[in-house]
Amino acid sequence: MHDRITRYCACMLLVLSPVAAAARDTVTLCYEAQDVKPWRTEKGGGLNFALLKMVEQRLDIQFDFQSIPWKRCLAQLKANAVDGAFAVSYKADRRELGEYPGGQEVDATKRMHTDTYVVLRRKGSQVAWDGKQFSHLDGAIGFQLGYSVGDVLRAQNLEVDEGSQRADELARKLIAGRLAAAALGGSDAAGLMRGPLGAQLEQLPIPIIEKPYFLILSHALVASKPQLAARIWSEVEQARNSPAYRKLAEAQGVHH
Repeated sequence: MHDRITRYCACMLLVLSPVAAAARDTVTLCYEAQDVKPWRTEKGGGLNFALLKMVEQRLDIQFDFQSIPWKRCLAQLKANAVDGAFAVSYKADRRELGEYPGGQEVDATKRMHTDTYVVLRRKGSQVAWDGKQFSHLDGAIGFQLGYSVGDVLRAQNLEVDEGSQRADELARKLIAGRLAAAALGGSDAAGLMRGPLGAQLEQLPIPIIEKPYFLILSHALVASKPQLAARIWSEVEQARNSPAYRKLAEAQGVHH
């Protein structure tokens, strides 16, 4: 009798375990291996992670987060080696890397957040930006490797320097006189201005650009699980507009 019960239990485990395993989708997402506060930290903190954890709970799925250098993250996405990447601004040529919410008409309501790019100069420098063009730019303007603001700068036929991966590297090059100015994400710039290098820097008042940032999903995931992809993007919007997320964002000084 005991043996029959044991065999029955073993059979039931075999029957049930594939069902249990299939019930929860795991979605692998890569992100940039550095702190971009308040949005994310290399160790998985910040508002982007808070938002995605809400999406996980709402959909009962599991995100597997991978912290890797940005250019490699985008290459992994293009190769369908990961299911998605965040947080990615829109560029037309990035459509070959993965899928944005909304398809051909990118749906900004399903963004993770909005951020700006701003200009930093050395204290006392005459470099200026009027919202359309630079003046007194006596050298290269630096930006972080692979960042989309590079396209905006190159479109103005400016001398650019894309040799830095980190915001603090850019700031040190700027202070050392190796750059005339630096174009940084607004949150990165705010962090630098609050930090030990801030006393030697000035932030210009007019942003270069303001843009939404998205979770983009791999072509393979969208093709094989279109309903899951649509549900993820829909929940990003719902979670971002939720009172719980708004409270977290406002505590970080971020307003919709």
